[in-house]
Amino acid sequence: MSDIVIFGAGGRAGRAITAEARERGHRVTAVVRDTDKYRDIAADGVRLVRGDVTDAEAISSIAPGHDAAVHAVSPFSGPEQGFTDLDPHFFVKAADALLHGLAEARVPRLVLVGLFANLNDAHGRPLMDDPSVFPAEIRPFALAHTAGLDRLRAARDTVVDWLMLTPPALLDATGARTGRYRIGGETVPSASARLSYADLAVAVVDELDTPRHHRARVSVFD
Repeated sequence: MSDIVIFGAGGRAGRAITAEARERGHRVTAVVRDTDKYRDIAADGVRLVRGDVTDAEAISSIAPGHDAAVHAVSPFSGPEQGFTDLDPHFFVKAADALLHGLAEARVPRLVLVGLFANLNDAHGRPLMDDPSVFPAEIRPFALAHTAGLDRLRAARDTVVDWLMLTPPALLDATGARTGRYRIGGETVPSASARLSYADLAVAVVDELDTPRHHRARVSVFD
């Protein structure tokens, strides 16, 4: 049994990862910005706490005693939300805060949920640079996400063993848990690739239980 702290436990990915971790017997600290909105998450073995993934001091106070951490926070729910309130530096701030806060708390492992838009196409070009396959209106979010990935890659002296798992564009919120998935590299899988949130959670918790990939970004798909 391990202790896992999950930032963004109230979102679709965070809820699925919390459920998978609990199913395997792990204890979970579920971190959300507003605990009043997510009371339903609290359960046996799940401790609900307020926290901000961009606040290194908050992370260093929440994380001690945990074996691993997950970053599944997204400040953007879709194009209908617009970009008025989107902080283009959000993912950079989160990367800095997590690497610093987890190091202070001596949490050795971090798994992050990535964004398919900065995987490469068959020609080595990021998908977000091709307007025929990636909506231009979502590009600011993709750029923000990519900046966070770049910050992780630049942190060569960090003691935190991080991994970004990047699911395909087609993420199924109601799909069944099969327990099966494939790991790829920097190139996007086929256009028909999909994955359920439940199987994304399986991949995340597998990497927490038995780390196989280190300081890298990889794709995960069905």
